[in-house]
Amino acid sequence: MAGTKKGLAIGIDLGTTYSCVGVWQYDRVEIIVNDQGNRTTPSYVAFTEMGRLIGDGANNQVSMNPTNTIFDVKRLLGRHFSDPSVQSDIKLWPFKVTAGPGDKPMIVVRYKGQEKQFSAEEITSMVLSKMKEIAEAYLGSIVKNAVVTVPTYSNDSQRQATKDSGLIAGLNVIRIINEATAAALAYGLDKKASRSFERNVLIFDLGGGTLDVSLLTILDGVFEVKATAGDTHLGGEDFTNRMADSLAEKFMWMHIKHIRRDPRAIWRLRAACERAKRILSSTAETSIEIDSLFEGIDFNYKITRAWFEKLNMDLFMKCMEPVKKCLKDAKMDKSCVDDIVLVGGSTRIPKVQHLLQDFFNGKELCKSINPDEAVAYGAAVQAAILSGEKNERVKDLLLLDVTPLSLGYETAGSVMAVVIPRNTTIPARKEQVFCTETDNSPVVPIQVYEGEGTEIKYNNFLGQIDVSGFNHAPGGTWRINICFEIDHNGILNVTAKDIYTSRKKQVTMSSNKGRLSKEEIKRMAQKAKKYDAEDEEQKKKLKARNSLENYAYNMRNTINYDKIASTLPAEDKEKIEEVINQSIIWLDDNQLAEADEFEYKLKELESVCNPIIAKVYQDDAFDTGTYEDRMASSFAGLKIQQ
Repeated sequence: MAGTKKGLAIGIDLGTTYSCVGVWQYDRVEIIVNDQGNRTTPSYVAFTEMGRLIGDGANNQVSMNPTNTIFDVKRLLGRHFSDPSVQSDIKLWPFKVTAGPGDKPMIVVRYKGQEKQFSAEEITSMVLSKMKEIAEAYLGSIVKNAVVTVPTYSNDSQRQATKDSGLIAGLNVIRIINEATAAALAYGLDKKASRSFERNVLIFDLGGGTLDVSLLTILDGVFEVKATAGDTHLGGEDFTNRMADSLAEKFMWMHIKHIRRDPRAIWRLRAACERAKRILSSTAETSIEIDSLFEGIDFNYKITRAWFEKLNMDLFMKCMEPVKKCLKDAKMDKSCVDDIVLVGGSTRIPKVQHLLQDFFNGKELCKSINPDEAVAYGAAVQAAILSGEKNERVKDLLLLDVTPLSLGYETAGSVMAVVIPRNTTIPARKEQVFCTETDNSPVVPIQVYEGEGTEIKYNNFLGQIDVSGFNHAPGGTWRINICFEIDHNGILNVTAKDIYTSRKKQVTMSSNKGRLSKEEIKRMAQKAKKYDAEDEEQKKKLKARNSLENYAYNMRNTINYDKIASTLPAEDKEKIEEVINQSIIWLDDNQLAEADEFEYKLKELESVCNPIIAKVYQDDAFDTGTYEDRMASSFAGLKIQQ
């Protein structure tokens, strides 16, 4: 079985709103359904008085527990609390986010009666653990290796944070792959057999929280990324939030009520807007109807597709900007694009499709791959390649990706000296010689940045290397060789070496301010195991409680079934009814009891009921009925023969 194959790896599409997992099995990719039978799983984590919920369970209870249900956490990965985009999102979320050490955003929840703080990496690791659990349940074996996707325009911090989240979840992230590139793999594999000539393919990936655009050339199984562009803070969630904000304003104007004071009401309104947004992709109008939305007031409002499009038109137009930038960076005219592939749930919005088609002069858009599963499909293909899959369909595939942002260091006048330009094929290694500027300085600080600004104030600071041990000398005397090296995951390593003495310093841009150290990752991994153990104990407790409750009610139904009731002596029936009532009362009073207590009460109940019911089944008079009658009477599934 595939689950026992050495080096088996899964592909995970870690989405802002929904995640998906796939695996290469039986010569094709299988998208794995979760425990609810769904092929995608909400990227939600909820904390309750009873325990933790992840995925569908968390999503189903969010309206009752909005302040302790975490979603959109991907928007916090690799960012600082003071980041303008983080500050903007905080205003829309019902849960609390505060500044932690190093300006790191920390999510505050109440869990089992106590206030807890979690980093974005910890919450993300819980979602990854859920995807790992889904895969293990399907494969029947432990999964250690995974390929995880990130938005194409993710910076170094966000990529490293994603990899850290995998480590906390107990996964060996063997590769970080861009979402749009993964989707291109899915599309290319689908078309490989029918096309052996070069095609320029533009992947337009508009999901719940991010927009990615990649332009690739595909030829004979070689996927070469020419250019990428995107927006890590633009997606379907923004369209939904715009709708919810507008309708909240209308509610306040109509009823003079401050609905924004109630997180639960805002969430119910937002959930209704999300449903309406999906409906408007296939119909011209729909209605939002919410009973007792706020202070007993019902809210009914008819919305049209035209209203929705007008409300979000600036955001839709913003979606076209990365397309233009991608073509410009690739030095390619739009007439040279052979295929335009739609990926991500938000590409179902008719206006988005219309704008994109108009931009390419009416060219037909490709909708042949599932927009919700394409990224996980491609990640699973990449996972198969890296784990040594020899199948003819994947063995010759070669993926040549690029870095989305320029990388360099600060020079005189706060100007950025670019070492690796954006859209350079990775892995990449480039060197430059850096001269000291300050006279008589024993330490030379080299500050590393990423971004497209000429001045470093417009770029993202990654970290600093301090090269020390110099003798006092005038500025410009000492020369330092700086080497920038990007691995297959798009993560940067920087080495600085004094040319004259060969003293060397190396750093992976992951231990800087706001990022997790190895010790922190280890501590969080141990913490995650503790929560996993608590979850297992909670599942055991729920199973034991349900067993007792089911047995009690099924036994009550059994003794009231006509054939058994007519045979059962009155005193025995009263005895059973009495112990059943006692058990149900005990259940109502002890909902938080431990698993062994529920198991003890079940055995206690069985010890009274089973011997009595067994006598009825052994009675010849009862056996005169048909086989079907006897089967109907034993529907409770009682363990009579024990």
